[in-house]
Amino acid sequence: MLTLLAVVLALTVLPSPWGWIAVVAAAAIDVVETVILLRWSRRRRATVGAETLIGRRAVVVTALTPRGQVKLDGEVWEARAGTELEPGSEVVVTGLDGLVLDVEQRLYQTQAP
Repeated sequence: MLTLLAVVLALTVLPSPWGWIAVVAAAAIDVVETVILLRWSRRRRATVGAETLIGRRAVVVTALTPRGQVKLDGEVWEARAGTELEPGSEVVVTGLDGLVLDVEQRLYQTQAP
């Protein structure tokens, strides 16, 4: 965008040598800005897929005896646990087998004030 503005200024307002200087300077700034932004955007890979569910908290919707359902971010998932858990219990996702979450009960439950 800066280069386009420099070209317009070079053709309409600036005298001959200064117009070319403005175009070259603007192009250099655009190239440097593009390189910096590309490197910045690639600094960390996005986490996607089922692996992002592991370690997340969920709430038991239907009793896990050992299978039932949990709610995770507003979505209901099929889940299984090693122990029986009642509805309302907070659990942590420990694994994934297809579309079934493996969960364990959270050891430390937070209480509302």
